[in-house]
Amino acid sequence: MESPTSFNSLIEDTIKNHWDRDALTDYKGATLQFHDVARKIEKLHILFEHSGIKQGDKIALCGRNSAMWAAAFLATLTYGAIAVPIQHEFTPEQIYNIVNHSDARLLFVGDVVATTIDAEQMPALEGIVYIPDFSLVLSRSEDLTYARENLNALYGHKYPKFFHQEHVNYFKDKPDDICMINYTSGTTGFSKGVMLSYRVMTSNMQWAFQCIRPHVKDGSNVLSMLPMAHMYGLTCEFLCEFIFGNLLFFLTRLPSPTFIAQACADIKPAMVVAVPMVIEKIIRKKIFPKIQSQPMHLLMNMPVINRKIKDRIRQDVLDVLGGNLYEVLVGGAGLNPEIERFLTNIGFPITMGYGTTETGPMITYSDYHDFENGSCGTAVINMEVKILSPDPENIPGEIVTRGDNVMNGYFKNPEATKAVLDDEGWFHTGDLATMSADGHVFIRGRIKNMLLGANGQNIYPEEIENKLNSMTMVNESLVIQHGDKLVGLVHPDMETAHNLGLNDNDINEIMEQNRVELNKTLPSFCKISTVKIHPEEFAKTPKKSIKRYLYQNAV
Repeated sequence: MESPTSFNSLIEDTIKNHWDRDALTDYKGATLQFHDVARKIEKLHILFEHSGIKQGDKIALCGRNSAMWAAAFLATLTYGAIAVPIQHEFTPEQIYNIVNHSDARLLFVGDVVATTIDAEQMPALEGIVYIPDFSLVLSRSEDLTYARENLNALYGHKYPKFFHQEHVNYFKDKPDDICMINYTSGTTGFSKGVMLSYRVMTSNMQWAFQCIRPHVKDGSNVLSMLPMAHMYGLTCEFLCEFIFGNLLFFLTRLPSPTFIAQACADIKPAMVVAVPMVIEKIIRKKIFPKIQSQPMHLLMNMPVINRKIKDRIRQDVLDVLGGNLYEVLVGGAGLNPEIERFLTNIGFPITMGYGTTETGPMITYSDYHDFENGSCGTAVINMEVKILSPDPENIPGEIVTRGDNVMNGYFKNPEATKAVLDDEGWFHTGDLATMSADGHVFIRGRIKNMLLGANGQNIYPEEIENKLNSMTMVNESLVIQHGDKLVGLVHPDMETAHNLGLNDNDINEIMEQNRVELNKTLPSFCKISTVKIHPEEFAKTPKKSIKRYLYQNAV
């Protein structure tokens, strides 16, 4: 990919070049072709213009993934306004804080959000627009009301002989113009507004064109299941695939393993982008039951038949995901080591990437052909990565990175910006890792999650949790510190327990045995003193990371 004249020119060229091709589909719902998207963008541009919205004004969007959400987002950027995507899973209070803090003039809302928010809590907002049909939920502006009531007439007056490709002409952005303020998931309870420039978006697209585009044919079907308000889903599923000219299917409700498997069977996606929890659940629910019989175990261990069996299992996993994909890209957190070893052992095309909201998101990635177990790849195009450690190969240190993907800073928060962006342009991620001699990065955990042992040893709870999550009847776990002891909070696989007729005492005995077996694999300073049952799933961020801060005093 040659350097484009602007990010919006990529969107403009894609729409013009794929005018009559399908672009965006709500799974089991309506489909928009590229020319439909262009017309919806144009109508919103007219609405913005006649409402007095100017380039650089903020427009917030809060709703579930949908074709209309995508159109509203594209309209915002191509007008030259600044998009403020908000996770639809945020509480009303979080939504109010972000809308107010960002100085948003308009708010687009989905069907669920529209019924839960109180406009009085967002006094500076000029209007609320309903995403499904772009109708007005609220208007505090006569210009906005007039523009929406007369939108079709204004559109017809501007384009009396219909709207054609030659009419598509979008805001020509400059690299350092801010295009988005994306608020972090707030895993510590506080969300910061990350200012991302068009340079960041263009650079991430260059990575996509270099690493993904050669393997995903023009016009391919792609599944979008990650929240588009989060940079991982927004960039790696939505924007790059739209700009490739592919057809995106949006899962408009919370994806379960069964629902995802059905969608994949129907869509046959060329690429799957996911968080670890999704892949792990699919493997445990759809694949492991097929291969845990005694005959299958015996065949797996017979050298002559082993390869054929692995090929068969590999095909089974591919078929569950539609049978047409080049690769599964996992990000957001580390994949469970047991699942990872299983997938690489059968030759499945799995790989890991690593990134942050502050880098829009990509920092590291490797194609599955170059994937190394436990690694999240090497530095992507336009980015440098180093580990702040006296011995990066063996002693974990903080990951720092600099390059075109790095944010401009946190909106209205120079102190927080200064804390993570140093004078040489290095962004301090807060993540701990080692790095091999050939540049592969191996995440060890978050600095803020690291625990200090009784004798001053560094303990990385994520590493213990990865082992614990692979043990009998463990669905998910957290390792916390209580005094000088380590406690494992475990949410058991209650569905399996129920099917087997196990009671609470049975589960406690299983977990105690897990603890004993786990401790045999751990150094003395990080052994688990006790396991405590957590009856419900742990609360999670929209990218499915556990909100650790909620459980620090759980014992």
